[in-house]
Amino acid sequence: MFQGLFGNAGEVNARELQKDLEAVLIEGEKVVQAFRIVRDLFIFTDRRLVLIDKQGLTGRKAEYHSIPYHSITHFSVETAGTFDMDAEMKIYISGNPVPIEREFKRGADIIGVQKTLAQFVLR
Repeated sequence: MFQGLFGNAGEVNARELQKDLEAVLIEGEKVVQAFRIVRDLFIFTDRRLVLIDKQGLTGRKAEYHSIPYHSITHFSVETAGTFDMDAEMKIYISGNPVPIEREFKRGADIIGVQKTLAQFVLR
C-alpha cells in the first residue's frame, strides 16, 4: 500500500493547513508540521501522522492514511550530501516490513522533521 508513496517534499504552512483539514482532524488536534510531495501531503499532528494521497488527473479524489505514532516502530533520516542533493526519511510501521519513504528537497528541514517525529514517537 505504501510502496508507491515517493517524491520530493517542500514544507507547507501549518496554520493554513489547519483550516483546510477541519473535517479530518479531531477536536483539539493541531497540525505541527507538514510537507507537500507533488500533490500529496505528509502531515504531523500532535496525535498522529496523516498522509493524504491525491488521486486522478484533477486530484479531487483523495485517500487519507492515519498512522498513530505508537504504530511507528522506528525511523531514519539521511541528510543531503554533495552529490546526492535530496534528504530522505523512512518510517517503519508495525506489521509492515516495507517503510514509508519520502525524499525532501535540499534545504528542507529534515533534522527538524526527525525531531518532530521523535518528539511524538518516543513519548
